[in-house]
Amino acid sequence: MKNEMTLAFDSLSENEGFARVAVAAFVTRLNPTLEEVADIRTAVSEAVTNAIIHGYPDGVHTVVVRAVLHEETVELWITDEGVGMEDVKQAMEPLYTSRPELERSGMGFMFMEAFMDQVEVQSSPGVGTTVYMKKRIKQDAAGQED
Repeated sequence: MKNEMTLAFDSLSENEGFARVAVAAFVTRLNPTLEEVADIRTAVSEAVTNAIIHGYPDGVHTVVVRAVLHEETVELWITDEGVGMEDVKQAMEPLYTSRPELERSGMGFMFMEAFMDQVEVQSSPGVGTTVYMKKRIKQDAAGQED
């Protein structure tokens, strides 16, 4: 079984909640635990917030969330075509933020890495950023949690 969805929405902070709820609803097909749903919601929230706050600091543009369900995993891509990052490794360091004037905590990537099994970031200045995340939904063959 493979199932896929794509959401495109304006980079407005109120759309962060829409994105995380939509992805959580989509993932329910895999019968995740409440904890797994919470992990996915948090990771999506952080990635979308980063796209809105850091990707598009000077206007409203489009954020795209793509989700693909497989038998036991969900893969997510959160993409913006914003300012991009010079140094992805630095941006992923705990407490680093490119917008300290907004009192950002700099913990978004740390949360994504804590809640997902895999996180990769591709970014180019002036081109944008894509955050890829993957999580295995832990079930055995009978559909029971491990």
